[in-house]
Amino acid sequence: MDLKAQLDTAAADRELFDLLRIPSVSSDSTRKADMARTAEFLRAKLDSLGFTARVEATPGHPVVYAERLQASGQPTVLIYGHYDVQPEAPLEEWVTPPFEPTVRDGRVYARGATDDKGQAYAHVKGVELLLAQGELPVNVKFLLEGEEEIGSPSLEGYLREKAEQLKCDVIVISDGSRFAPDVPTVTYGLRGIAYVEVHVQGANRDLHSGAYGGAAPNPINALATIIARLKDDQGRITIPGFYDGVQELTEQERQMWAALPHSDQEFAESIGVSALPGEAGYSTLERLWARPTLDVNGIWGGFQGEGSKTVIAAKAGAKISMRLVPGQDPARITRLIQEYIPQIAPEGVTAEVIDLHGGQPVAMDLDSPYIAAADRALQKVFGKPAAFARTGGSIPIVAAFREILDAPVLLVDMGLNEDAPHSPNESFALEDYHRGILTSAYLLQELAK
Repeated sequence: MDLKAQLDTAAADRELFDLLRIPSVSSDSTRKADMARTAEFLRAKLDSLGFTARVEATPGHPVVYAERLQASGQPTVLIYGHYDVQPEAPLEEWVTPPFEPTVRDGRVYARGATDDKGQAYAHVKGVELLLAQGELPVNVKFLLEGEEEIGSPSLEGYLREKAEQLKCDVIVISDGSRFAPDVPTVTYGLRGIAYVEVHVQGANRDLHSGAYGGAAPNPINALATIIARLKDDQGRITIPGFYDGVQELTEQERQMWAALPHSDQEFAESIGVSALPGEAGYSTLERLWARPTLDVNGIWGGFQGEGSKTVIAAKAGAKISMRLVPGQDPARITRLIQEYIPQIAPEGVTAEVIDLHGGQPVAMDLDSPYIAAADRALQKVFGKPAAFARTGGSIPIVAAFREILDAPVLLVDMGLNEDAPHSPNESFALEDYHRGILTSAYLLQELAK
């Protein structure tokens, strides 16, 4: 029977909506019970499909592990996803409640819709679709974690402890965005990340800005100066040694990306801006996918309530993320910024850089037979060959997967950037969810070949 004809989209939608209603915010300690409830939801579903499924404890939030190993002599595919989601704040910017899935114009709006509950659950439903026709064509293991949005602090230890249990031929991950709505995409590279927090300290207390202004150091002003000094007027990061070892693009990659249907004007309009600033000498796609970056993700200090309060704050802070490319090591980059920021801090303040988390950049072999299998599967769903792209995002655990499990990683993304992952009004096109289910099913069939 044809898989497309067999797919019950209404039932698939109802199950996803039930999953999206659970507020599994891993960074919120008050939602620990919701995290456990989400893990049990997934375990019960996989158990109902005939998997040996269990919830396994970690030092943080639990992992859902499941396996069905009935395809003797066939490859073993490990499917990874995460069931935790970003915090919903700012709540006032949501059109509809973040944990009450709402369908508008063919999209389901809810926190976690595309990142990553919708994409991960598409694999669960893809397996179910195949099982309705008989046994799975390959051996399948699921690993669904609950800490990806906080840097997966427990997962590397879990991988090392369970390496034999998790042994596989290929690891499939869907946790990102396709190039464009009508462009099936195989992602073959991820940027890494180094994430730090900067603390700037001035006086030993908040000061009256009339009595002390003009003489006392101002940590907020100093922080603004520090941030401005981290890049030059050509968009290059000024941290000494930052670009050492960066792997340049091949001419093949430049030509391949230049041929993609990209418009700078449309890209700018899609996010409501008039220009696309960045490192000089590189195209927008090259800056997004293959060049390192530095961005301030949050900043604080001083009085922020209603009305006025004339004080010079004693301290200020910022969170800074640096996306890294092959040839860069997050531990080294973190050390470099920790050394550099105190050097460029204005006089009268002290500046400390705290390491929050990091992840290695990853690039895959374009000639891999697994990438070829993904291309064939996507062609069955979209009716056209896949584009091959890198992504600007990071999945820190991918490098650990490759190192610890010694298996290639295959990234087959189902979402789109306009899904607004991490932002208010996150959504997932139901058509993409349904296509993701079919892609998962076809991919397992192709991997069996």
